Amino acid sequence: MIVDFSKIDAQLIEGFKGGSGELVMRSFDDGNCKIMLSTLRAGARAGKHVHDDSCEVILVLEGELTFFENGIEEVCRVGQAHYCQKGHSHWFENRTKTDVRYFAIVPKT
Repeated sequence: MIVDFSKIDAQLIEGFKGGSGELVMRSFDDGNCKIMLSTLRAGARAGKHVHDDSCEVILVLEGELTFFENGIEEVCRVGQAHYCQKGHSHWFENRTKTDVRYFAIVPKT
């Protein structure tokens, strides 16, 4: 199965998960897995949230994201992935002056 993000309408989300700024997301969800191609605008952040039922993998495609998980701050750059384990919480922000594009997968268990 091919997921063609160019055929999925973009959603503009203000303050994703209680954060601030704009997130543009194209999302596929078949009930078993959520797959997202997103752009986090410069200066925007996703709010802190818990992955109670699944993990999340975020691969940075353009720019860099700063992640916060378990009291640790890490910068994730192009070609690197952030992994939030099931049962953990995290949040992330774009501290740069340019948009960040990333690909994320949240499997459902």
